[in-house]
Amino acid sequence: MRLKGKTAIITGGARGIGAAIAEGYAREGARVCVADIGLAAAEETAARIGNGAFALALDVTKRDSIRACVAEAERRMGGIGILVNNAAVFDMAPWGEITEQSYDTIFDVNVKGLLFMLQDVSESMKRNGMGGKIINFASQAGRRGEPLVAVYCASKAAVISLTQSAGLALIKHGINVNGIAPGVVDTPMWEHVDSLFAKYEGRPLGEKKRLVGEGVPFGRMGKPEDHVGCAIFLASSESDYVVAQTYNVDGGQWMS
Repeated sequence: MRLKGKTAIITGGARGIGAAIAEGYAREGARVCVADIGLAAAEETAARIGNGAFALALDVTKRDSIRACVAEAERRMGGIGILVNNAAVFDMAPWGEITEQSYDTIFDVNVKGLLFMLQDVSESMKRNGMGGKIINFASQAGRRGEPLVAVYCASKAAVISLTQSAGLALIKHGINVNGIAPGVVDTPMWEHVDSLFAKYEGRPLGEKKRLVGEGVPFGRMGKPEDHVGCAIFLASSESDYVVAQTYNVDGGQWMS
């Protein structure tokens, strides 16, 4: 088991990619804190995966919530070895209809929340003196702009940039910071995404989802489980010499 004896916090860990990674980490021997704004769902996920997993409430838009979550996870696990910054939200609108509220919500979760979670956990890792692994979830949307998805794309580009900066700053403390950029992934969030494309592009429900799946070179949309292998690699000693990189796990949609 590649993560035996390790401890991990996974934000947005109650469902989707976060839950799949939590399960994968537990199978590899890690004790996992499933941190999510939906505590009941997080508790269900933690109970399902076992191996000492537990759930904590976390609202990444609130600094006090981040501090409390990190402190409690540190207390219960005796130190934090791995952070997966997975919590994120999505919205879209034509350029002239972007609202301040939508912008604030996306950047509060996808960028500010990720940044300060990374900051507090890395400080915990530094105090512990054992190094650690931090994995930030970006997106193929962070590699390019899209007409209807400007703010979300910008937020994920910021994640890639923060991953680079944090990676360079923290490696001297033995903390590897890297990222994963999924493509289109079949999670419950895609029902929301599909409905927005239907609204703004005048498509029937389900058509956009079908088209993007057909457009993936691999031949289908991604599944949450498709991201677990890379997340395990980046959390393990096998990636000790990998610093400030963001890996595309997208079925061949983007090459960089």
